[in-house]
Amino acid sequence: MTDWTAVAERNSRSVQTTVGWIFWDPGAIARYEQAGLPEGIAGPLGYIAARCAPLAPVGPAAVTAAFGSISPLGITAVFDLLDADGFTRMWASRDDAVLEGLAMHAPDLLEALTDFGSDLWAVVDVLPVVGRVFFGSHLRMPRLTDPVLSGWHAVNCLREWRGDTHWALVVAAGLTHAEASILHNAWLEYEGDWLARSRGTTPEDLEAGWRALEDKGLAAGRVVSDRGIALRQQLENDTDRLTGLPWQLLGEERSTEFAERFEPPCELLLRRVDDTAGPNYQPASRVRVGQ
Repeated sequence: MTDWTAVAERNSRSVQTTVGWIFWDPGAIARYEQAGLPEGIAGPLGYIAARCAPLAPVGPAAVTAAFGSISPLGITAVFDLLDADGFTRMWASRDDAVLEGLAMHAPDLLEALTDFGSDLWAVVDVLPVVGRVFFGSHLRMPRLTDPVLSGWHAVNCLREWRGDTHWALVVAAGLTHAEASILHNAWLEYEGDWLARSRGTTPEDLEAGWRALEDKGLAAGRVVSDRGIALRQQLENDTDRLTGLPWQLLGEERSTEFAERFEPPCELLLRRVDDTAGPNYQPASRVRVGQ
């Protein structure tokens, strides 16, 4: 019997990295500036704008709900700066940067994405949508004819499907965005409140998050307890358990091939993130200390 939870755990890193590296890519940031975002803040705001473009027509409140961990202030700032056409420009600018960046930094992914695209879309098209709003919004976007970008967007849909599933578990555990970031930060053994701050969490929300975790017995003296770490691990385990379906649909042979072909170039992309942003960024792709 195939352990689909283990397959989901393994392949999630490549799914996250195939997409996530672009969030801090200088080529993408330069394009966001050219498309209308202010210099100096185009990186974080461009990430928000490009990623939320499928959901942007319904407004910042829905986008805040879908993102989960990203500061509402940043999301509101994006909506203050962009109209509907602006979100479309950011989506297209991101795609242009993806093609350029993959060719420069992980060329083996060009063939892998082309090869897997149609199979991944066949999986995406039958995944359950209920409760997965961000994933569902991505399904409305035009599917591009470029085979590399088509495959990349299929991987992106898998990423959002997993993300929606994870945030459903976080909400079911009664955690706010600040509490979730604090627990994740401690689970990864990052310094201080790095992860929450990197996502734009306000000092007020951060303090409220610590108080709530202490009230729940998940932290004491601004240190996450063993119970808090165990909860974060359980959230990760449950996410892996509930996201095995795409790989079951893809099949054991192709799922193994996906791992073997995507992992080496994704390690190159993760090192690219180290260079462009820093070794703490792209936390969903990072391996916990000791694992």
